[in-house]
Amino acid sequence: MSTQTSELLAAAAPRTVDVVRGVSDDQLDLPTPCSDYLVRDLLNHLFQVVVNFQDLAEKRQVEWAEKPDHLGDGWRDRFEAETGRLVAAWSDPSTLEGVSPGMGMPQPVIGGMALLDLTVHGWDLAVATGQPYQPAPEAVAELHALVEQLGPTARKMGVFADPPPTPTPDPTPDLAPNLAHLLTQTGRTPTWPQTP
Repeated sequence: MSTQTSELLAAAAPRTVDVVRGVSDDQLDLPTPCSDYLVRDLLNHLFQVVVNFQDLAEKRQVEWAEKPDHLGDGWRDRFEAETGRLVAAWSDPSTLEGVSPGMGMPQPVIGGMALLDLTVHGWDLAVATGQPYQPAPEAVAELHALVEQLGPTARKMGVFADPPPTPTPDPTPDLAPNLAHLLTQTGRTPTWPQTP
């Protein structure tokens, strides 16, 4: 990434934190663009991301199989605090050196994956709960190359779905083209929950 990972995370994080804070308790069982996840599931996944990627910044092994429930008392405040720790964890330039021992990929890619999850899942949660969301433009711009790099393997592993067909004319005039393209490349339909 041409911009320091921590700077991109710092730009992206508050936007996703705002969306998380805007999720009401009566919305936790709503569907999301991630077909396997309700809102509560996606929140727990995003919690796991911001916690585990702190350890990945330090090149420590992480456990993805465990699925703790993070939505206890004060979970919105805790999400903001953990996201702040994520940004701080990636602020040391040495975090971008070498290969992740747990993930087997270069550290800059690992940092980019944290940024991708924060950005795209911020949109997922926003549209699922009827909130506005404008991701950090600099984050979206940097993520295109990462998604292009990871896309083939991510699709084989089922992490990304295949890109949906792009209708003509574009039915998402309020969505920035860069974001719409990023969503499409991660297998999302930018018009969700509408059908194209």
